[in-house]
Amino acid sequence: MTAPAHVVGGTPTPSRPRVTARVTSFGRTGGQVDAAFARVLASHGALLIEPERGESFTSVAPGWVLDAVSAFGRSAPLVVEVGSGAGEQVVRAAAAHPERDFLALEVWTDGIAATARRAAETGVTNLRVLRADAHQVFAGALPSGSVAEVWTFFPDPWRKSRHHKRRLVNPAFADDVARALTPGGCWRLATDWEDYAGQVRDVLSACTLLESGPEWAPRWDGRVLTRFERKAAEAGRVVRDVAAVRRCDA
Repeated sequence: MTAPAHVVGGTPTPSRPRVTARVTSFGRTGGQVDAAFARVLASHGALLIEPERGESFTSVAPGWVLDAVSAFGRSAPLVVEVGSGAGEQVVRAAAAHPERDFLALEVWTDGIAATARRAAETGVTNLRVLRADAHQVFAGALPSGSVAEVWTFFPDPWRKSRHHKRRLVNPAFADDVARALTPGGCWRLATDWEDYAGQVRDVLSACTLLESGPEWAPRWDGRVLTRFERKAAEAGRVVRDVAAVRRCDA
């Protein structure tokens, strides 16, 4: 990786000033700076975007805004994957679509390390990783209309009912994602938990900035078959895809 990832401060969108999410949608991060993450910083530091931090090492300071042109060294359509895991999806996509830029949002240090290794082995230069809470990133760090696509594949289902409040997809998050999308931009999601799939469908349908398609979308052929989907199939769970686009008239 040769192109450095630069970031600049800025002013959050006035209509969406909030950037904190007290109830996080993730349960583990792997520690602030563990051995794997330290090795990534030493060998693949140019891949990582380091924002101004707030109250924790996964937070984004109020007022910090991603400058994608500086981060990638060019202007290109931006695709954001929320919860990129070990990078199977985003690295393959970056290699297949050099005309696009890809931003991986992840808090799990081992996943970030794996993504960095995959990127280095593949030789992609159009991928960056931001270690941050997605709620905060979409609430203020991404300018309005700056994202061509958002991918959220197999987010933590938080299966117990008392934990449902920690699920990533909720009305506030949907509003923030829609605001960040360009008109006509697509949000693609997939989950193997039936009740979460229903919640996602209902949330997207209720978002006035989004236009949903059929109840369930066909499996997107650009989605990589990851270990999460294989485990779901082995357990007999049905994977549901949901998709919505940013309305051009709203």
